[in-house]
Amino acid sequence: MTKTITIAVKDAPDMNAFVAVPEGSGPFPAIIVFQEAYGVNHHIKSLTERIAAEGYVAIAPELFHRTAPASFEAPYGDFAAVMQHFNALTTDALINDATAAHAWLMTQDNVLKDKTGCIGFCLGGRVSFLANSVLPLSASVSFYGGGMHMVADRATELHGPQLLFWGGKDGHIKPEHVQTVVDALRGAGKDFINVEISYADHGFFCDERPSYHPQAAKEAWGMVKEFFRNKLS
Repeated sequence: MTKTITIAVKDAPDMNAFVAVPEGSGPFPAIIVFQEAYGVNHHIKSLTERIAAEGYVAIAPELFHRTAPASFEAPYGDFAAVMQHFNALTTDALINDATAAHAWLMTQDNVLKDKTGCIGFCLGGRVSFLANSVLPLSASVSFYGGGMHMVADRATELHGPQLLFWGGKDGHIKPEHVQTVVDALRGAGKDFINVEISYADHGFFCDERPSYHPQAAKEAWGMVKEFFRNKLS
């Protein structure tokens, strides 16, 4: 089952979120899905449903709700269309959005309250890391998180293990930025898995982008599924 809901957010307009729920009565573990810069689009909705099919209540909040109309999305590659909304984001705003999505999950009878995680892509990869630093999550996954090196100091505050994916051919994220994140996690003594797929580019997981790499996506998805099974079951 899927639906779009509206959630109240601290110090901001209400936020829409796409929700997918597994078959059965549950209760189920839950996963927050954080969007790329192009909105909660067809790809993110499909992925949210894919996660639900694995047995999780999944919710994808619309992170641009402060500046963009509800259900906003832009074509892949048209960053000019999202720049205004992307540039308006702040760390505090993203944390408030993640907190609101998590709070909604905590009100649901079919959710296991102590078995929640998150996953994010590009922009959402950074948000997933931030969410893990402020919420009592059991697992967090970040795919090619842009700007993660700028919030790496939050590694000391992470609650759950962090799984990181990077593309070795990614021209958007520099190797030294990746190293900053890894060093921060190691220095903080946190549990993490760091995966660089040398033959993959930025956005390799999205089958609607030119950079999609089917093999890398399949391999990463297999690891994601096992990671969540291990941490959320």
